Amino acid sequence: MKITLYCIGFLKETYWKTACAEYLKRLKPYAEVNIVECPDFPCPEKCSLAEEEAIKDKEGKKVLEKLSPSDYLIALDLHHPECDSPTFSKRLEAAFVKGKSKVSFVIGGSLGLSDELKKRANEFLTFGEMTFPHSLARVMLLEQIYRAFRISRNEPYHK
Repeated sequence: MKITLYCIGFLKETYWKTACAEYLKRLKPYAEVNIVECPDFPCPEKCSLAEEEAIKDKEGKKVLEKLSPSDYLIALDLHHPECDSPTFSKRLEAAFVKGKSKVSFVIGGSLGLSDELKKRANEFLTFGEMTFPHSLARVMLLEQIYRAFRISRNEPYHK
């Protein structure tokens, strides 16, 4: 099984890098996991809606260039129903069947995802209506993927 996380923006702080490295290490027995970072574009403080859309479009194009047509894409987006960890585990298993053992996730930049990227997504995932830093969302996603594998194999971890 292969998983790719497409992340708009780069991890800068060591503690986020350390947390991601820990979950990547834990995931090795279950799947080949790769992280592809794409540049985020600066947004002026008083950015118009049109400027925001243009920035999201540029960021989205960088991700779309890297995706293959066969990638099963799950986009992180606030505007979709939440699910608990056991449900996510089942959804991930089903995605591997649909994606022929290759599943990709995309975490947008600070402005969210472009419409084109949302249209390309096969399904969506949300961590709730709270706003989290994108660096933390990356760690949370890796942890939930790890938890999903443990749940699907009835291994201790999820309580």
